Amino acid sequence: MCGLAGELRFDRQLADVAATLKMNAAQADRGPDGEGVFSLGTRCFGHRRLSIMDLSERGHQPFIDNALGLGIVFNGAIYNYPELRQELIAAGYQFSSTGDTEVILKAWHAWGPAALDRFLGMFAFALWDRDSGITWLVRDRLGIKPLYYTLDDVRLRFASTLPGLLAAGDVDTSLDPQALHFYFSLHAVVPAPHTILRGIKKLPPGTMMTVQPTGKCTLRRWWQLEFNRDAQDESRSLEEWKDAVLAALRLAVKRRLVADVPVGVLLSGGLDSSLITALMSEAGVPDMRTYAIGFESVGNEAGDEYYYSDLVSRHYGTQHHKIHVPSSELLQALPDAIAAMSEPMVSHDCVAFYLLSRAVSRHSKVVQSGQGADEVFGGYHWYPPLLELGDRADGVDAYRKAFFDQTHEELCAMLAPGSALEDVTGRFVQADFERSGAGSVIDRALRLDTTVMLVDDPVKRVDNMTMAFGLEARVPFLDHELVELAARIPARHKVTGGGKRVLKEAARAVLPKEVVDRPKGYFPVPALKYLRGDFLEFVQATLKSSAARDRGLFRHEVVERMLQSPDDHITPLRGSKLWQMALLEAWLQTNRI
Repeated sequence: MCGLAGELRFDRQLADVAATLKMNAAQADRGPDGEGVFSLGTRCFGHRRLSIMDLSERGHQPFIDNALGLGIVFNGAIYNYPELRQELIAAGYQFSSTGDTEVILKAWHAWGPAALDRFLGMFAFALWDRDSGITWLVRDRLGIKPLYYTLDDVRLRFASTLPGLLAAGDVDTSLDPQALHFYFSLHAVVPAPHTILRGIKKLPPGTMMTVQPTGKCTLRRWWQLEFNRDAQDESRSLEEWKDAVLAALRLAVKRRLVADVPVGVLLSGGLDSSLITALMSEAGVPDMRTYAIGFESVGNEAGDEYYYSDLVSRHYGTQHHKIHVPSSELLQALPDAIAAMSEPMVSHDCVAFYLLSRAVSRHSKVVQSGQGADEVFGGYHWYPPLLELGDRADGVDAYRKAFFDQTHEELCAMLAPGSALEDVTGRFVQADFERSGAGSVIDRALRLDTTVMLVDDPVKRVDNMTMAFGLEARVPFLDHELVELAARIPARHKVTGGGKRVLKEAARAVLPKEVVDRPKGYFPVPALKYLRGDFLEFVQATLKSSAARDRGLFRHEVVERMLQSPDDHITPLRGSKLWQMALLEAWLQTNRI
């Protein structure tokens, strides 16, 4: 897990090493264990290293193989690299390091872009060929690792974070109106290639960009998730699917134990993280460390789930760390958590993950986390009504009603005149639902949530907040083989019975009944949902600041009305519309935009 950066020039000028160093410096938290820069005429590549595999200097990046004429800067982890390494050695390749970075390089030389299909893991990398001048930018199947870029006629710059690109300067920082529409409709999700800024894009998941020395750039989607199933899939019993899911998850967890440092668990006490803990214990992980975080309650809403995390920890004998955060500390950490965001993210648990990561990083460098299970296995409350629609044509309307934070009309009324566009979010969802590869409304919704909403909300949140402290988070529920298996399971086996039915049945083989059958919980940060006291003052100060007034993004009268009664402006998914507005403004100010 690391940070990468670079510049490719198309005008025969030397690449700007100073700009690459600035991007590196802005991403130092992602790689506290080392820094490297390699410049080759019109190309320059930078890297910040977090040492997880091959802790020696032999794993330093940028990694150059002069004999093959290839180089790479890489962020992520290839879990099956030992097997690939042995295959490549048998084919005659020699290795100077023991980690996964060199394996990518040799595999690319042996198999070209087809090597991507062999990689099991999470990754974003830039790989270049010395002789042809071609550079490839690649992102993993489910977008677990980020990759941002700016592109014009004379150069391309790329980095692991959006603020990294801002640090290099010369970026169009005007707001993208389409991205604004996405942001306020989809809980701050802005689908790739868009970001909130016009001048910065992000490489979509499962995509490879080929960059020629002339500046010609071509994009190719090298992996897509499809919900196609045959007659045998349809006829399989729940019992059979349960066994298949448990076997696939067991393998996914085992794969993510590959490291030269100990691997811990972020244990919330929910089904997903508890199941990971159980399977890691089953795999024989010694002295396993588990971590849980809690906050003060607000009204009738609890601020922690320690009861269940304690239960699981006792059952498996883990070294359990409970981190309790008072509201005052939550507010103090808020500016730093916002600064850690590559893009503005409104989820209430962003700051929770930030504080959890800070505490965990004192003891562990790698943890497994349960993100993705709700999208992959149908755990959210809006899925059962969609199941009942079959393949009806009004599926998009049903999805919007359940999922969108506000209607197009409400959004237009909130934004200042001239800011709102046509209903771009509605068109985006309609186009995604019309793609082939998913026949029913529920399958289309699960595909969209897994490949778009998950990528730019929970997954991005965990990457940004953990990497702010050089902590690597691995997500076994996003093992692509497990995700492909789940896509083949008929939706009735997933979304019924309160959601995640097949996963719950699989969990019964390894977890206490009390954990499997507990009510569904969420990572609780009630202080950011029900704005009170200091938190409401933060929102007021942000939205009434001179920078916000000068920006003029929101209608003044709408802001004033919402501030008078914050609890009256909650989204269908129980988020605060005021918090969405304030978070965006705070993020823009933090990044001096």
